Amino acid sequence: MSEKKAVSEKPIEERSPMFDIARKVLLAGVGAAALAQDETEAFVKKLVERGGVAEQDGKKLMREMLEKRKRGAQRAEAEVDKRFEDLLARLNVPRKTDIDALSAKIAALSKKVDELKKPGA
Repeated sequence: MSEKKAVSEKPIEERSPMFDIARKVLLAGVGAAALAQDETEAFVKKLVERGGVAEQDGKKLMREMLEKRKRGAQRAEAEVDKRFEDLLARLNVPRKTDIDALSAKIAALSKKVDELKKPGA
């Protein structure tokens, strides 16, 4: 049978431009989130050092901000997933389950054809 290849195994020149754009957008988002976290941590450390907030309050503030960022990231991920699914539906791109179902039907039909080809059938 044929071997299945993962998308990441394709040579770069065979990837679609849409894949590359989506990848760049996601990497930019990750970079921006990391930068924002670093800046926030530096700001809270400065507040603690200057006595603007107690160390306990600084740690609490960081936990709250990280939790808020985590929830925001989860909402953003859900929104991206939804929009990507909508895009694939509009482009009429079959899903893996659709392809698997068709492959199973083809296999069943091939088996029936092979049985009909046998002598004495």
